[in-house]
Amino acid sequence: MADRKHISTETKLRLFSEAAGHCQRRECLQPLYPAEMGGDKHIAEMAHVIPHGEMGPRHEERPAGEFEADSFENLILLCPTCHTIIDKDPDGYSRGTLLGWKSDHLAALANKQGIRAYDERRQVRDAVIAAMAENKAVWEEFAPSDRSNFEYNPESEAAMTWVQRMRGVILPNHFRILAIGKANQRHMTEGERQTFARYQEHVRGLSERHVCGVAGGAIRYPAEMDGIFA
Repeated sequence: MADRKHISTETKLRLFSEAAGHCQRRECLQPLYPAEMGGDKHIAEMAHVIPHGEMGPRHEERPAGEFEADSFENLILLCPTCHTIIDKDPDGYSRGTLLGWKSDHLAALANKQGIRAYDERRQVRDAVIAAMAENKAVWEEFAPSDRSNFEYNPESEAAMTWVQRMRGVILPNHFRILAIGKANQRHMTEGERQTFARYQEHVRGLSERHVCGVAGGAIRYPAEMDGIFA
């Protein structure tokens, strides 16, 4: 994401989390951590729906009254190509169009990824188990066994490989599992709903650390997730 010091870390985190790591332009939906870049470098840009001041794309649609251009509500996460497209053709991409992309993003992304509401619990389990298994395998292979080594030498090959796997594999899988879970909450027991809520907070903390560089916010992965929908 572009380095905008006046956009808060909380807003950046919320933008990236709700974009689930993908461009929010409905016709694009491409990963913002491209595999061809190793999966550890993002290309995301925070685009203003309405610009600062009285000039710029869509400035004539500026709402009346108090307005904060750097608020979550006025930002959308895009790849560089789509950011250029919407700003070069503001008449073709209105405020309503951009906010519509944003509000419908997770549904559009789920549809593209084949995520849907299932008729039976076992179908939901089958949908999440591959992503869960891949994350577990990556964790066992690359996660720090002695965290201090990573802290003292974050430029080591092992530390850099772990960051790459976290951003390029683990977080995208978490976002996919979250999308499947949200689409199938009717199949959850009350206990599973509580587990899923803790899981969402776990993923939020991982995003905060590995996307926004803010350490210390992640809660532990709830072990009960391993058996969800089983």
